[in-house]
Amino acid sequence: MNYWLFKTEPGCFSFDNLKNRPNMTEPWDGVRNFQARNYLRDTVKVGDLVLFYHSNIPQPAIVGLATVVREGYPDTTALDPEGEHFDPKSSPANPIWYMVDVRYLKEMTRQVSLEQIKANPLLEAMPLVNRSRLSIQPVTPEQGEIILAMGGTSLP
Repeated sequence: MNYWLFKTEPGCFSFDNLKNRPNMTEPWDGVRNFQARNYLRDTVKVGDLVLFYHSNIPQPAIVGLATVVREGYPDTTALDPEGEHFDPKSSPANPIWYMVDVRYLKEMTRQVSLEQIKANPLLEAMPLVNRSRLSIQPVTPEQGEIILAMGGTSLP
C-alpha cells in the first residue's frame, strides 16, 4: 500500500461530498498537470491510502482518509466540450488525462493542518511542505504514519 495526498478545494469537492456519493465513491477527475497525471496513470494503485487535503481555505488541512478502488483510466471530462475540464487535444483513441476512483474511509479524529505539518521536522521532506502545487503528491509510509498519529487516527 502506498500513501498519497490528494488536494481539493472544498468549495469544488469536499470530503463530505465524497461521503455523500453513492457507495461513498467518486472518480478523481479534472487533474490537468502532467506529473500528477503520470501518478494517476502509472503509480496510484487499488488499495493505496489517500490523505484527503482541503486546500485554498484559511486553514488548509488533511481532513480524512480515502482509498483507491479503481486504478488509472482515461478522464472522460477531457472529452466534454461543455465541461470545465475539456481538452480538445484529448480523444478516446489518444487520451491525455487520467483519473482514479476513490472511496471514503473515515474522517480524521483531528484534522492535521498545513501549519502543523510544516512545524513537524519529520515531515520537512514532504512535497506539501516544499510548496508543491501538485494536486496529487506521494507520501512516504513513514510520513503517512506520522500524519495519522498527529490526527489521532488509525487505519480502518
